[in-house]
Amino acid sequence: MRCILAAKMKAFFEVLEQFYKKVLLGATLENESQEYIFYLNPAVLAQDCSTAASPECSNRRGVQGRHQPPSTTLGTISVVSVCLKRHSPTCSAREIMLLQLTVIKVMITRILSVETDFHAKEKYRDIITILLKSSDIDSTLTCMFQNSDKLLCHMAAKCLALLLYFQMREEIALSNSWIAFCQTNLSEYPENEKAVYCLWTLTFIIKEIFKDTCSQKTEILKQFLTLFDTAFEVFYNSLFSQHFESCQDTSKIINSLICSLELLELLIASRVHLKLHFTCQRILFLKPSCVLGVITWPVQAFVKRRFIIFIKKCLLWKVGEDLCRGSDPALMPPDQHLGVDMLALADAVLQAVDLGLLRTLSVHGKPPFFGGDEVQPAHEHVPGPDHVILRAASLLIIKSLEIKFQNCASANEMKVGLQNFMAELLTFLKPHLQPSLQPHNACEWISRVFIEQDDDMVEAARASLGIYLTLIRECKAAESLTQEKEMCNHHTHEYGYNPHCVFLFLLKNIGFDASVLLDFLISSETCFLEYFVKYLKLLQKDWTDFFTICKYFDVTKSKDNINVCACSPSLVQDTSSNQTELRPSAALGNHRNAHASGSWVSDASSKPLNQLVMPKETPATLLADSPSPPRASQSLVDYDSSDDSEVEGTDRCSANSKQVSLHQEAVKKFQDTVGTSGDEKEVSLEPQSRPLVPKQSNILFSVDWDTVPNNVSEVGLSSKTLKCFEELQSAVYRLQKKNLFPYNPTALLKLLKRIGAIYNESMNAL
Repeated sequence: MRCILAAKMKAFFEVLEQFYKKVLLGATLENESQEYIFYLNPAVLAQDCSTAASPECSNRRGVQGRHQPPSTTLGTISVVSVCLKRHSPTCSAREIMLLQLTVIKVMITRILSVETDFHAKEKYRDIITILLKSSDIDSTLTCMFQNSDKLLCHMAAKCLALLLYFQMREEIALSNSWIAFCQTNLSEYPENEKAVYCLWTLTFIIKEIFKDTCSQKTEILKQFLTLFDTAFEVFYNSLFSQHFESCQDTSKIINSLICSLELLELLIASRVHLKLHFTCQRILFLKPSCVLGVITWPVQAFVKRRFIIFIKKCLLWKVGEDLCRGSDPALMPPDQHLGVDMLALADAVLQAVDLGLLRTLSVHGKPPFFGGDEVQPAHEHVPGPDHVILRAASLLIIKSLEIKFQNCASANEMKVGLQNFMAELLTFLKPHLQPSLQPHNACEWISRVFIEQDDDMVEAARASLGIYLTLIRECKAAESLTQEKEMCNHHTHEYGYNPHCVFLFLLKNIGFDASVLLDFLISSETCFLEYFVKYLKLLQKDWTDFFTICKYFDVTKSKDNINVCACSPSLVQDTSSNQTELRPSAALGNHRNAHASGSWVSDASSKPLNQLVMPKETPATLLADSPSPPRASQSLVDYDSSDDSEVEGTDRCSANSKQVSLHQEAVKKFQDTVGTSGDEKEVSLEPQSRPLVPKQSNILFSVDWDTVPNNVSEVGLSSKTLKCFEELQSAVYRLQKKNLFPYNPTALLKLLKRIGAIYNESMNAL
């Protein structure tokens, strides 16, 4: 008898396995659709795989539905079920159920795929439709959430999400029992611990919506979020209002936090790419202190890490960029709530920093790895700070300040904010940077903190440039006195956001390698195009300040051959010793005296530059004695090492479509920045019938090296920078001439040419 039952069980499994192989290949099924239903319904075997079933779930299991199968099929399934219960291990039932769920998952995936044969797709669609109508499969899968087998829970959640998405896509009404299950459990948290199962399902469904290529995905998501908008808001308030210290089982809260964070990221991503504005999509911006409060909880470091990286993505508006397929935020209607929401988040971040947020961050400890935080005995653990946290915290503050200052009423308010928050940030960073930052080297912090993460480094540089431009604009609007402008200049060096110093350190990081700048310009993964254009426009106006900073770089030399706001020290002649003394200050404006006062400057005095004594033994270039950094020879757009690469990622979108999408956005900002009608016409991503290449003499510059004086104190770093620009424009021109550049860079080349002309004029005047 046992052999007969075992044979029937094996036959059932083999039929299901053959069924799976056909669906996996996308083959057309020959038999009637109803004959396949009973091999897919997991209700028959659900009871055998459960170890902790509720009475409600037990009553549902084993129900075959309203449709009765042919007697032969029913007999086979009944015998197999009995065999599994009496004569086989539990894992056999588990394996069959996992295979059933896998077949359902692959079948729906085949239905959604454009590559599936039409006739096969119609057959699969008919089978799934009959399965949904003839059985209470959503209730069966929901009951599996409570199973102790985590793999079975995971597969049940994914399978249920696909079934629900199939129903919405096919305009089939969702099960009222499942809707009520989610709404009730989310609203009753934390008394009801089943809310996490609802989070799983909601997360999987939204992921499927992102993956799909159909044009109705926005309407589908709108229909879906309407059902759970209010319930999720209640859950959000309950989750983040808990007192973590008083909870007995903190693991459940941490699990809920991680699941809710993943769902919250998807909801915000859907707002970015699908342009919906439900409360659940804006809840972070409406109540940002709730999420920020988690960072101050006594939770494990990885939880704080996940949350601070998430907030950083929100401030950079990069949430869900790896999920989108074909949706381009730059080409979609503007978000009417975006400005208000981003300001609210920035204000909340700055308020949290003011209350001591940075002091609660755990920067030291075991470094996180992909497989855990344990190091094998054969490998030595090198102690050091968590640079991911350092980068994320730095970007939180610098980006929040940029957003805040765009809405500030006065320059004085900006000055106070910069002084307070940048001092807090630099105090936080200094102990973790080796060698530590020197008081007069504040502008080096960006290149030091972000040296391993190029996209974040460019974001930080762009934010600091935005802060500088906003502050300078407000100072000019207020018709500030010359003395106050000089004090502002001091301030930019003291608190590390002088744009020229930041850019020079960026060049130093890449070894003044023009090919790396070209890599940045071509890459779709950074905002370097926008940053570079804004900086070049500033450089045209502030060439005197830039040249003065370069001279100070050249005449100062610290132990490590780089003295940052050595760009900012004044050179004061010591009459008693006839030696030049370096003191940190910021006397760098238009060759005028800087009268230090208040908190804006140090206690050092300064003299006009025309009175400074430039020693003849000054080194010719800033970095002549130091080798180029090794990373300059590598491609610096290495995003496998980004912050969230250490967290399980989602499917990446198509590289080609993403590159075009992000370059469209960058070029649009480029056009707005350049601002002239002629230049706007010269920046386009539209395909051209032939390469649009102007005459070389009209677009390229060449440094007149014969006019450069022999006095090395007057050249050095500025010449090195212009040499890099000259090599960059030549490389861009060559690519453009061959029609290999991803966009028309004519306006960029004109900016570089203007800078070259200004440099030649300044050299001729010496």
